Amino acid sequence: MYIDSHCHLNFPDLVAREAEIMAHMQANRVTHALCVSVNMEDYPQVLAVAERHANVFASVGVHPDYENIAEPDVARLVELAAHPRVVAIGETGLDYFRLTGDLEWQRERFRTHIRAAIAANKPLIIHTRSAAEDTLRIMREEGADRIGGVMHCFTESQAVAEQALALNFYISMSGIVTFKNAVVLKEVAKNIPLDRLLIETDSPYLAPVPHRGKTNEPAWVSDVAACVAELRGMSPEALGQATSANFFRLFHTAQAV
Repeated sequence: MYIDSHCHLNFPDLVAREAEIMAHMQANRVTHALCVSVNMEDYPQVLAVAERHANVFASVGVHPDYENIAEPDVARLVELAAHPRVVAIGETGLDYFRLTGDLEWQRERFRTHIRAAIAANKPLIIHTRSAAEDTLRIMREEGADRIGGVMHCFTESQAVAEQALALNFYISMSGIVTFKNAVVLKEVAKNIPLDRLLIETDSPYLAPVPHRGKTNEPAWVSDVAACVAELRGMSPEALGQATSANFFRLFHTAQAV
């Protein structure tokens, strides 16, 4: 029924409760989840979760917040992305909110991931915060539209969404859309074409209403779906069916179970 298109099941808060987390997913009709990589050191744990569960997929990549670490090159990312459980490159992108100063290294890392995604023929998972203009510019310069992907945990304007859509990207709504003060984002959620919409938790972060303040988990993507469905005037079931179909269209090497 529902798919969590972005979570971090290998993080300590979740992996310690793995059996419980998986049971909660089943109880809430969350059929699949994508466990997303944030650095090379922890990537083996990401892959291990996907190998333990047929309904969990993995990505490979380095989040823009990780500074002064060994940088993967295109060849290494392509090599790791060849694993059948790996369905995407990322998360990658730009973050000018948490880090300041000369961030050219961040932009170069982003370019490397786009090039790897094109070479591997697997979509990108893009993180952008306080950096939409540069994110979109680099996507255009590197030809990211050739492979497409998803703008995960989207919090930008309708104008940014439209530019990303024009570049062959999907837009993913997280628990933020359920927050009372997310007025602009709620409008964006209404206007995204249904065939380009995804839902996610980004767990263990950003628990949706009515779970705010708790450790987030994939089961609660059903609450994200309920909120977005209400905004769009449709049933949660129909929203779940559409976003699940979108997931398998975008992550084309993922096999449904």
